[in-house]
Amino acid sequence: MKLEKDLYAYLWQNPYENNCNTYLIRGEVTALIDPGHSRHVSNLFHQMGEDGISPEEINLVILTHSHPDHFEGLDAFMNKPVKIAMNRDEERYLMTSGKLLFEMMRQPLPEFRVDFYLKEGELHLGKEVFQIYQTPGHSPGSLTIYWLERKVLFTGDLVFYGGIGRTDFLEGNPKLIRESIERISHLDTELLLPGHGELVMGKERVLQNFDFIRQNFYNYL
Repeated sequence: MKLEKDLYAYLWQNPYENNCNTYLIRGEVTALIDPGHSRHVSNLFHQMGEDGISPEEINLVILTHSHPDHFEGLDAFMNKPVKIAMNRDEERYLMTSGKLLFEMMRQPLPEFRVDFYLKEGELHLGKEVFQIYQTPGHSPGSLTIYWLERKVLFTGDLVFYGGIGRTDFLEGNPKLIRESIERISHLDTELLLPGHGELVMGKERVLQNFDFIRQNFYNYL
């Protein structure tokens, strides 16, 4: 689904099976954010095709974090000339506590590689500039990506429409997720693109969503 020029969203809407939302930024460097579960990648590619986008256009896969529903589909890119990027703390987590989550869900840890690590600061994709924020809490190396020029915020599983990421998995941290949410809430955002659920469109609705989260979740963190 095309949201605006060079920005596409592929939302997971099946309430009976878990998977994440996937986003695609098309340009000099075409980036896919969070490929989702392996078994759903073929459907993702089909939806991209309906938008006139070939999977062969993808130059970069960015992982907001390494939980299976965001990460497992990475195996579809292992034999392709695609760069893969995530946070170094998240790779450490994946190889220790994080891999236990795969075992709990009876899923093998997929083959993966990391071509470069994302940390706090600017990420240049051709002429487009993104700000990377380290936003731990849901997992130790969770990332939030901010496209300043477009005022678009990719939040992974940090915040959703009317909700926040869970912190009861291994190395989840309620204190850190609250600090991370509060930090990114002050960004000038007109389109919030979460890892699950509905998009939050319009600056006023984005601010209202953060206020709702403060009022309904902060006392429990």
